[in-house]
Amino acid sequence: RHVTLHIASGETIGVIGGTGEGKSTLVSLIPRFYDALSGTVKVDGRDVREYTLENLRSGVSMVLQNGSLFSGTIADNLRWADPNATLAQMQAACAIARADEYIDRFPDGYDTVLEQNAANLSGGQRQRLLIARAILKKPRILILDDSTSAVDTATDAKIRHSFAEKIPGTTVFIIAQRISSVMDADLIVVLDDGKISGAGTHDQLMASNHIYQEVYKSQQEGATIDG
Repeated sequence: RHVTLHIASGETIGVIGGTGEGKSTLVSLIPRFYDALSGTVKVDGRDVREYTLENLRSGVSMVLQNGSLFSGTIADNLRWADPNATLAQMQAACAIARADEYIDRFPDGYDTVLEQNAANLSGGQRQRLLIARAILKKPRILILDDSTSAVDTATDAKIRHSFAEKIPGTTVFIIAQRISSVMDADLIVVLDDGKISGAGTHDQLMASNHIYQEVYKSQQEGATIDG
């Protein structure tokens, strides 16, 4: 409700807010999983309803927290995004997502067979593979919906820095619970009850938004206790 955002191509946008505040709903308006009841959502200056669903969604990759991997090899799963992907292209995508760090340790590498629901991978390994698959699609818009929740903070940071270096023209939306996952974003949007409570950089929100301040403080205290 009452959401107005203007996002430049190639920017990284962070979206923060509690459970049920509308984070996933907001980004789901882009590939038209939902349609806005009022107002418009535009991509490249055109109302998303003017595109065919195929054309619109071909330019969008969305990675969910518990996305699906199927029985088959790692390469099979990656090629779901691009059936013609070469090994070198898969390796490049996995390097950005830091999935290469564990795939290269498997005796069969990209021919490693995944069990049903990729049960032979950890949660963090599954999430990194899902991100690699999304990148392999070469999207213009990449949406990560809490998709690094099982990845340690150091690896999460490496993945985000790789985005800026390796896919600079891609507009990236990062929905996260951890402020550390979005604090380097060009714009951070704080949602509260389906409305924008604040929008700005990390420093701007630390100076002006009480919700952001409270979340940051609680997470810093938690990190200190864990440490």
